[in-house]
Amino acid sequence: MNVRGKDIKIFAASSSINFASEMAHYLGLPLGKSEISRFSDGETKISLFETVRGSDVFVVQSTCHPVNDNIMELLLMIDAFKRASAGRITAVIPYFGYARQDRKAKSRDPISAKLVADLLTTAGADRILTMDLHAPQIQGFFNIPVDDLVGMPVLVPYFKKKYDGRLDNTVVVSPDFGSINRARSFATKLNVSMAIIDKRRPEANVSEVMNLIGEVKDKDVVIYDDMIDTAGSICNAVDAVIERGAKSVSVGITHAVLSGPALERLSESPVEEIAILDTIELPEEKRIDKINVLSVSHIFAEAVSRIFSDKPMTTLYEGFDDELDY
Repeated sequence: MNVRGKDIKIFAASSSINFASEMAHYLGLPLGKSEISRFSDGETKISLFETVRGSDVFVVQSTCHPVNDNIMELLLMIDAFKRASAGRITAVIPYFGYARQDRKAKSRDPISAKLVADLLTTAGADRILTMDLHAPQIQGFFNIPVDDLVGMPVLVPYFKKKYDGRLDNTVVVSPDFGSINRARSFATKLNVSMAIIDKRRPEANVSEVMNLIGEVKDKDVVIYDDMIDTAGSICNAVDAVIERGAKSVSVGITHAVLSGPALERLSESPVEEIAILDTIELPEEKRIDKINVLSVSHIFAEAVSRIFSDKPMTTLYEGFDDELDY
């Protein structure tokens, strides 16, 4: 197993340049000098402009849209660092794409998350640093260490401040049964009650609300989930709690994928606010008034420092109420 390198070097791939820059600034380091370009046929070309020999290299890339291009960039950068004799290579993936394909949902399905894990390992990654994996068991797809950070320590204080003095009238809602555990943990940290939406999904990116378990009438509702993609599930959940008498509805999300009709749906929805984390960089044209972006680059920077110094992650969130489950 590789030991840590002689120093820290942080490099950014295309999808996370600003995020990586903020991480480097927090650590008081310059961003590594590199360039990603394309050959005329679309192949990706990686150029490194400084030595990484013996260094602890952290390459930052969220595998969001365009997912396949961003994954290929990340794999090629890892390979370049390995061939340049980096001491240790950590793939920093704030948003891990393909995480929803973590099992065979029907006959002859691929397990795409496992394939991506194998590709990253084969390319030469020595460890993975990510946040709020859609399926926590994906950590077991890797034969290298995986640090799965949590965004809750940023979102909980935000909503505590937002509903200061009104928390006794606030309820956290899980938008489906798959999100119950994370919503329960979020409700526990806020010290509020919880409700659950029962839905069915007739096809990908389509959901229908069947029932609501719990009381939301005259309550301030916070719908909490790990990601928002086409916003169909979230908007259906918002409509469901409004129809059942909710006083107001806000949403807390780690990963803002926001594909397809997401922005249009959110703009037309009665949701009051969507608080998201910056694991996926949001271009200006997607920053509608309802969206409030909260940064987690400082959490990743602190995690990088701890990885380099061989310090435990379990104390990363000290001062955040009670200890979180890892």
